[in-house]
Amino acid sequence: MTTVPLLHTLFPNIDDWGELGRACIDTLLMLGGSLALTVLIGLPLGVLLYLTGKGQLRAMPKLYGLTALVVNVLRSVPFIILMIVLMPVTYFLVGTKLGIRGAIPPLVIGAAPFFARLVETALREVQDGVIEAAQAMGASTWQIVRHVLLPEARAGIAAGITVTAIALVGYTAMGGAIGSGGLGDLAYRYGYLSYESDYMVVTVVLLIVLVQGLQVIGDRVVARLSRH
Repeated sequence: MTTVPLLHTLFPNIDDWGELGRACIDTLLMLGGSLALTVLIGLPLGVLLYLTGKGQLRAMPKLYGLTALVVNVLRSVPFIILMIVLMPVTYFLVGTKLGIRGAIPPLVIGAAPFFARLVETALREVQDGVIEAAQAMGASTWQIVRHVLLPEARAGIAAGITVTAIALVGYTAMGGAIGSGGLGDLAYRYGYLSYESDYMVVTVVLLIVLVQGLQVIGDRVVARLSRH
């Protein structure tokens, strides 16, 4: 028995497996695009939070308080609400509120503050002695960040990227409720609105496989970075 007939036997209510394949690709595109932008924005934001914190290299309580407030506010808003609130901003930035392009801006705005906090935490775990040694040799703040903090915290940052990627998978699924596409859209349209449980089961299984794959890859990267 070949794979396709077996799938039709197990899930007889799914008429178009190609649509599921396209939904998987859409989810991966949303995940890849949003994760890359999240890291590009969240990494420097996390470094800023670390540097301006109390007792750090460039302590600025007012700037830290303002940045932390913005980060905490964005982190506290449920993502489905954030997507709806940001629809005008999304349309202004990418020219549409729907599909992959329409999903990426709110995905990034929702995930970047989360990742920034993980970066800040990873940087705080760097031993003070290493930083003090770099200062004693006359290193500037930028040199300390580039050559000491980021290399020393790379395993923690990699772990943060893994956690953020998994969170983004959940965000992309929620985005399906307002037309972002991907597996979440299929689960919502067919599984929830049309009561076709086969679609719901398959999309859940695919999302679980994706999350497990990300976790395995992330764990291996963290283990390798930790050894070096």
